[in-house]
Amino acid sequence: MTTRPDAGRGRHALVLADGGRPTRAGLDAAWPGWDDGVGFVVAADGGARLAGDLGVPIDLWVGDGDSLGQAELDRLRASGVPIELAREDKDESDAELALLAAVGRNASEVTILGGLGGTRFDHAIANVALLAHPALGGRPARLLDDRSRVTLLSAARGGAGLVRLQLVGRAGDLVSLLPFGGRVDGVTTSGLRFALHDEPLAAGPARGLSNVRTAPLAWVEARTGRLLIVESPATLSP
Repeated sequence: MTTRPDAGRGRHALVLADGGRPTRAGLDAAWPGWDDGVGFVVAADGGARLAGDLGVPIDLWVGDGDSLGQAELDRLRASGVPIELAREDKDESDAELALLAAVGRNASEVTILGGLGGTRFDHAIANVALLAHPALGGRPARLLDDRSRVTLLSAARGGAGLVRLQLVGRAGDLVSLLPFGGRVDGVTTSGLRFALHDEPLAAGPARGLSNVRTAPLAWVEARTGRLLIVESPATLSP
C-alpha cells in the first residue's frame, strides 16, 4: 500500500473514523456517487479497518493508536502508509486530527465515514460537531453512513445575507432540519413537502423533524444560525 502522488491536493478527502461501520454496498445504494473525486483517504486510529471494507487505500494514518493496536499499526507502517502518532493525552479526538490533516493537505471537501453509531454516543455527537470546525473554512463537509447523510448550513449572524444549501436526492427521502446551537432565523425550503417560508426554527421543539423530499433537487436557506440537515433514504421510512 503506497501513498498516491499529490494525494489530497484540491480533492475530495475521506476521513475514516472508528464508529459504526458502513458498507460500500449500503453507501452506494443510499448515496450514489458518494466517493466521486476522492483523492485522499486519512484513517483515524481504528477507522483504518474501514478501508478494506470500502475498498479504498489509506494515504495517511493519524491517532494515538489505542483503538487499532500496535500489530495493526506496524502492518500499516510496513505497507508504506505514513503514520502520524499522537500522544494519548491530546486535546483533539482522532477524528478531529484526521479532519485537520485532510484540510492541511488542501482537500476541497471532506466526507467523514464511521463517525456515527458505534458504542460511544459522545463520540458521535463530537463527530457531528466537527462539521462546525473553524478549520473547514467554508469547505463542504458531511458525515455519511448507510442510513444518514448529515451536513451543516451555517449562516453567520451579521453576515452577508441568506445562505442556501442544495440537497440532491430522491423523492420520498426524509429530511430533518435541526437547529444547532440555538435559534435559526429566516428558514425557507423548496422541494420539501412541509414548506417553510422565512420562518424561525428554535432549538428544542421538533418542528423540523422528518420532512419529506418531493423532488430530486431540494434546497434549504437560512438568514442566521446553524442548521443540521439530516437526510435518510426513503427505504428506511414506514
